[in-house]
Amino acid sequence: MKTAIITGASKGIGAAIALKLNELGYNLVLNYRSNTSSMEELINNFVNKETINITVKCDISNYGDAKKLIDEAYDNFGTVDVLINNAGITKDNILPLMTEDEFDEVIDTNLKGTFNCCKHIAKRMIKQKHGRIVNISSVVGLSGNAGQVNYAASKAGVIGMTKSIAKELGKKNVLVNAIAPGFIQTEMTDKIPEDIRNEMIKNIPLQRLGRPSDIADAVEFLISDKASYITGQVLSINGGYYM
Repeated sequence: MKTAIITGASKGIGAAIALKLNELGYNLVLNYRSNTSSMEELINNFVNKETINITVKCDISNYGDAKKLIDEAYDNFGTVDVLINNAGITKDNILPLMTEDEFDEVIDTNLKGTFNCCKHIAKRMIKQKHGRIVNISSVVGLSGNAGQVNYAASKAGVIGMTKSIAKELGKKNVLVNAIAPGFIQTEMTDKIPEDIRNEMIKNIPLQRLGRPSDIADAVEFLISDKASYITGQVLSINGGYYM
């Protein structure tokens, strides 16, 4: 039975990925920072009751906490086949009003957190000579977005990091790819005022927001044997919003 680590797993895209990987029969190491009740609800909704699931409460933006997450996964399961770097936050503001803390907090979680987890698992995956890493970026990391200098920078950084790590680890059969979701129906987009959200949808050729399951389906493909010759790539899932 294979094992996967998912950061930011308590809700939204992370929860959808967890549900998908549970269906596929993965043992799961589920990371969350604060939302214990959402994590419990997620596990209760798992359809496959034969798998083993552990939860690790920690802040992956902290180097030591990220090491704790990876160590606990290997201590419990001996090997890890898949790492999904999904944890992310937003602190939106236009550049003249954005505070240093708003910038730093987003970079620390979205970019440094991804680095921390990749750093701590790299030697282990090199030693076991297999592994899949999927980093969740964003369409904003490709296109930019007004009011999201910090978020766009963090997600663009994730793409550059993905390509670099893929070049370093490919010879050891560790495949590293990114997914760049567009506007997905989550708590994050639910907070957007309805008139702005409707205007966003008008600019999407498929005329709807994406579903978290759309991203989970892409993860399923990238960690499968059907993607065994794909590394260093960015899979854009945005309904045609940005091409």
